[in-house]
Amino acid sequence: MAQKIHPTGFRIGISKDWSTKWYADKKQYGKNVLQDHVIREYVKNKFDVAGLKNIEIARSANDINLTLHVSKPGVVIGKSGAIVAGAKNDLEKLTSAKVSITAEQVKVPEIEAQLVGDFISRQLQRRKNYRRVVNAALQSAMDKGALGIKIKVSGLLSGGNSIARSETFSKGPVPTQTLRADIDYAQIHSQQLFGTIGIKVWIYKGELDL
Repeated sequence: MAQKIHPTGFRIGISKDWSTKWYADKKQYGKNVLQDHVIREYVKNKFDVAGLKNIEIARSANDINLTLHVSKPGVVIGKSGAIVAGAKNDLEKLTSAKVSITAEQVKVPEIEAQLVGDFISRQLQRRKNYRRVVNAALQSAMDKGALGIKIKVSGLLSGGNSIARSETFSKGPVPTQTLRADIDYAQIHSQQLFGTIGIKVWIYKGELDL
């Protein structure tokens, strides 16, 4: 079998940055990692309809700063800031730390791998034909400025009575081994009535000047 590596982890420190930024000693490290997981799960469940791309966590001594990259920041903030204030209070109870939440808008959701994968997952849960959904996502990304896109779907693609298989769809180049290539990657597990369908998305946005 081929040796595979996560496209984002492959580029951390070169063209990608860490999504969590803090330092802790041995005694505190495990607690912070667990808290980060709890925070991410809470935010994903709370703001699922906001088009959540990713969550950045930065810690200082007693503060936790969250930056949410979403396609609909108004959903996060809510009327007069009520929703974000409620989320902040809930997270402060979970972490026993002062929490601040900032929502930043994703300007072109069609070329963000996580959002493309979420879109495909929602359509599959509505029993839409997977080929039609994936091809629509490919065309939309190319129309919005992506240089290349690849989508792989795996599982019982034609329903519960079918045989599990994998299919890959692509448009344009996706140079996954080139470190200067700006590759946005996401992996989604789409829960269906008959099991889980795995969705992987690679989007090539161009080369960076390193």
